Amino acid sequence: MGWLSGIVDGVRTWWSGRRSGDTPDTLGPDFATVEELIERMRSIDRELGPQDGVRAFNHMYLRVTELVRDRVTDGYFTNPAFLARLDLRFAGLYLGELRAPVPAAAWAPVLELRHTPGRLPIQYALAGMNAHINHDLPLAVVATCRELRLSPDSKGVYEDYLRINELLAAAQEEVRQSFLDGLALEVDRAHTGPVANLVGAWSINRARDAAWTNANVLWRLDRLEPLRTDYAATLSRSVGLAGRLLLTPVDELT
Repeated sequence: MGWLSGIVDGVRTWWSGRRSGDTPDTLGPDFATVEELIERMRSIDRELGPQDGVRAFNHMYLRVTELVRDRVTDGYFTNPAFLARLDLRFAGLYLGELRAPVPAAAWAPVLELRHTPGRLPIQYALAGMNAHINHDLPLAVVATCRELRLSPDSKGVYEDYLRINELLAAAQEEVRQSFLDGLALEVDRAHTGPVANLVGAWSINRARDAAWTNANVLWRLDRLEPLRTDYAATLSRSVGLAGRLLLTPVDELT
């Protein structure tokens, strides 16, 4: 009945009190350039042990960030300044969670279970993407628009948001396939199908569609307190519940 305990833990997370980091104004450490950010992420990749679940997510996210850096300077984006700043704000939320004494509800499953056996690297990678895209991305979009005196409706903002989907999808598929190619070596064949189904059930494009909707809601709730803070906290708890299910132990999937 381990799956039931996982759901119970998720419900407890849902009803737990909000942390200050669940609001759109806490953005974690800052960087002047995307190159500085990449160097920090490479350092984290070296520091984390092979059994640390966060390493699987960090490795995937590093690849995405490298792709964004390469495209910011080659005319791929309509507003490179917006995309570069969004990239830094977005990553700042993730890096802030790594050093936070208490994780936001959205990140709690990944950070609390990072050293727990019974899960595969691909599960941590997707649970991290779930937290980062469904929770962090709306906050980063709103904060970047505020900083640059734009709005989600400003020319080029949504168009560039869609363009980055292509980069994220390509990087996710690259990493997903590398995990799936070696899946049979990591688990018994009886588990391969259920794990592959779990991996295939999460869609990065659907997550980013939802993130854009949530960014627009948070933008329109700006200064409408306590409603905005309550909405952000509820979003964080919802994302955390989904992340806990993505991290269901392999032996409980069959």
